[in-house]
Amino acid sequence: MGNPSIITPLAMVDLQTQYQEIEHEIQAGFQEVLTSCQFINGQVVKDFASDLADYLQVKKVIPCGNGTDALQIALMALGLEPGDEVITTPFTFVATAEVIALLRLKPVFVDINPCTFMINEYQLEQAITERTKCIIPVHLFGQAANMETIMSIAEKHNLFVVEDNAQAIGADYYFSDGRSQKLGTIGHIGCTSFFPSKNLGAYGDGGAIFTNDEDLANNIQMVVNHGMRKRYYHEVVGVNSRLDSLQAVVLKAKLKHLDEYNSRRRAAADYYTEKLRGVPGLTPPKKASYSSHIYHQYTLLIESGRDQVRDQLQAAGIPSGVYYPVPLHLQEAYGFMGYQKGDFPVSEAMAERVLSLPMHSELNPDIQDYIINHLLESLHP
Repeated sequence: MGNPSIITPLAMVDLQTQYQEIEHEIQAGFQEVLTSCQFINGQVVKDFASDLADYLQVKKVIPCGNGTDALQIALMALGLEPGDEVITTPFTFVATAEVIALLRLKPVFVDINPCTFMINEYQLEQAITERTKCIIPVHLFGQAANMETIMSIAEKHNLFVVEDNAQAIGADYYFSDGRSQKLGTIGHIGCTSFFPSKNLGAYGDGGAIFTNDEDLANNIQMVVNHGMRKRYYHEVVGVNSRLDSLQAVVLKAKLKHLDEYNSRRRAAADYYTEKLRGVPGLTPPKKASYSSHIYHQYTLLIESGRDQVRDQLQAAGIPSGVYYPVPLHLQEAYGFMGYQKGDFPVSEAMAERVLSLPMHSELNPDIQDYIINHLLESLHP
């Protein structure tokens, strides 16, 4: 098994080692903000938004307070009415459905593809009604939902598409005509989170909204700032959601390294997969042909005994994650929707089998071998 003392304690994400590589730049940026005292909407926030827009090749990036705010603001900017339906997946973090319900819209779920964990695009049209106004595909674990098909369906039915890109910033979508485009820039609006554990993570909360539509960008900018275009003149009901300058320092520094971070994650994922391919009772993650994968999570399927495997890993000092143990349609908070167990069988099956291993840009083969050996032992004691 190797000597665990040289590679523990382990973490799902190693932010400390990552910080050591960029410490000087972060500290210098912090000092500039502290000296200027421009803590809110400082120049560094504007600079980061511009840098991110250039990286994504999108016209507008509007920073905000967190990823949940980003989703809520996106829906508010679309001018939807209470009772309008928004289609999304039940196999995602609760924020995706939460903002729909908070705005008195109606969440409508569509099951997932068992290979990619993404919303099943071939079931979308069955869920569309005269009240449907929007689709929120979630780019889960680091790769894409099938955006080409989703956008075609949305255009056919005159629907908005808001991409939940909290877990896949930097990933590319490959169109059938050979074009590629960054995730989050294909739909009418894209949203992301800068939670510290994300591939592009702050040292606190943060989020952003992207769009190529000038009118939507203006609406979004109003909503994030109390519904104002001009100070003290409120055109719509808005919110107060902004990225502070200290977080922008971190994100501006990390953005320069994002492709490198994602490349390291791919290398670590390839190493896991090489060692785990063909192991009985275990299925490594599958990569969609239409998307690059940046491995926000490295998520396995355990045929049986997932929780026992997780407990044994934990006993060896190895963290793991279950994303997500209860699909949204079975959560108590969403009982009002009337869904029952069995309505989304793929999501329910995946919830009982998924297990995510440590995944970050600082992994190395020694650490991974330690994890892999204990995983294999837990599967076949």
